Amino acid sequence: MNMLEADSILLEYGGRKILQNIYLKVEKGNIVGLLGRNGSGKSSLLEVIYGIKKAQNCSVRIDKKYVSKLYQQPNAAAYLPQRQFVPGYLKVAEALRLYEVNVLEADSYFPELQRMLPQRLDQLSGGEQRLIETIMVISCPAPFIMLDEPFSNLMPLHVERIKAWLSVLKATKGILISDHYYRDVLALSDQVYLLNNGGRTILLQEPMQQLRDFGYIY
Repeated sequence: MNMLEADSILLEYGGRKILQNIYLKVEKGNIVGLLGRNGSGKSSLLEVIYGIKKAQNCSVRIDKKYVSKLYQQPNAAAYLPQRQFVPGYLKVAEALRLYEVNVLEADSYFPELQRMLPQRLDQLSGGEQRLIETIMVISCPAPFIMLDEPFSNLMPLHVERIKAWLSVLKATKGILISDHYYRDVLALSDQVYLLNNGGRTILLQEPMQQLRDFGYIY
């Protein structure tokens, strides 16, 4: 599995088009950033691609082959949503095991992980829970990972470690990342798409300048 593509996506509510004119490509070896203002539909786009939100029209392909629900494809993709998704009663070690996380590799970036392993998720702080869920997704064996606000609620030190790890992992994965910390996304990304308020993705050739031109930053 070397390339994930999504296009022909139409999502509308009550006659209002949220997503249209979408094209997005994630290749193994690349980190692709997805930026857009709050309410532009970034989370909806990720959910449609992953197959957990139904759109009026959608085409998602892996290596040019159509897939109806990405999340049902064995070992194809993993998704980090904005909301907490791991039950609080699970112990950290159990949660990591479910996602086949390489604990030794994770521990090399986050030595504090060792003390968390025997704890339940609901015994951790909000930032620690988010860190564990992010580790689960980025370290699982899936060749494509989609991250929605992975830096949310993380300490700056943890953000830098996640960025360093993602830069290594991209050698064997295709990574799609959306976060309102746009400078971190730009620093990581090989390609950047802007999702405008008309529901259209624009591949940016000169990200900083174009983000200013489109009014995303000033």
